[in-house]
Amino acid sequence: MSDFHTSWTKQELSAYILLYCANADFNESRKEIELIKSKVDKSHYQAIHDEFDADNDYQSIQKIEAAVARLNYAEDEIDTIVAEMRSLFNADGHFDTTEKLLFMGLKKILKK
Repeated sequence: MSDFHTSWTKQELSAYILLYCANADFNESRKEIELIKSKVDKSHYQAIHDEFDADNDYQSIQKIEAAVARLNYAEDEIDTIVAEMRSLFNADGHFDTTEKLLFMGLKKILKK
């Protein structure tokens, strides 16, 4: 699992998770990007986006799981991330089946 270790902060992990969510339908809308950028400063956003672009789906999930375990989130912090994910999925006006399945899967990973 050490291959998937990151030094992300909680803000950076949140941005990565939201990027992962935004790409569920393979299309990052302007509203989704604005929401993600509001969570992390511009330089960190670009670095996280570049890393996300270089990762495949398996790597993304492994990094998210490892970072969540390392950062020791409190329940209310997890609830905040889940609410941010829900907002992102609704940002473009529709929450399709693929997005709902991804949401449920990530929620399960976060609440381990």
